[in-house]
Amino acid sequence: MNEIRIAPSILAWDLGDLERAVEISVEGGADQVHLDVIDGHFAPNITFGPGTVKALRPRCDLKFDTHLMIDGPQVYAEKFLDAGSDLLTFHAEVLDGKSFDILHGLVRSKGKEVGLAVKPKTNLPKWAIDRLDKISTLLVMTVNPGFSGQAMDMSVMPKLQEISKLVEERGLDTDIEVDGGVEPENVHEVVKRGGNVLVAGAGVYAKKDPVKAISELRTKAMDSRKSL
Repeated sequence: MNEIRIAPSILAWDLGDLERAVEISVEGGADQVHLDVIDGHFAPNITFGPGTVKALRPRCDLKFDTHLMIDGPQVYAEKFLDAGSDLLTFHAEVLDGKSFDILHGLVRSKGKEVGLAVKPKTNLPKWAIDRLDKISTLLVMTVNPGFSGQAMDMSVMPKLQEISKLVEERGLDTDIEVDGGVEPENVHEVVKRGGNVLVAGAGVYAKKDPVKAISELRTKAMDSRKSL
C-alpha cells in the first residue's frame, strides 16, 4: 500500500503570487506541488505554461506534479519536462495506445514519471489497462476539469475503488491520485477507496491557514487509513 501524499494545487492560490503558493506547500510539509495546465480547449479555462513551471522550479525541491489538461500533449510534453516537471500526467480522453507509447518513451527518456488521468465520466480505456505497468500515477478526477473550488462528485467513488482494485490485483505500486474537491470532510471516502495522493486546491489555499491545512489533511487521511 503506497504512502499517503499531499499535493496542493497552486491554481487555487493567487495566480499573481504563485511563488508564495509553492512556499506554502513547502512550509506545510506537502509531498508534491500539483500544477494544473489548462489550454482553454480541453477544459474551459486557461492557466499557465512551461514558462511558469520553469520560473517556479528553483523555488523548491518538491516533486512537480504537472497535470496536462490539454488537447495536444504531444506538442508540449517535452517543454514541460525541460521546464522541470517530474511527473507528467496526460488525459486518456485525448490519447490512444500508440500516442501514449510515444509520450511514455519521451518522458522515460528524460528520467521522469508518466501519469494518466480520467475525467469523472471516463472509464479507464482498454489500451490503458493493457499498459498499467507503464503508468506510475493514475489520476482520477472527481470534478470536471477547468476551475478550482468545485464540490467533489461522490458518484466517482465506485470507479475509484475499481481502479484501485485493478492496480492491487496486478501487484503494481501505481499511485492513485484523486483530484477535485478534496476536503477533510470527504478524505475518508477517498482513502477508503484506495486514493493515496490527495490533490487539494481550495482544500488548502482557501483555508484561513493554508500551511496548517496541509498537515490537517494529512492527519485526516492517515487516521482514515488506520481505521480501515
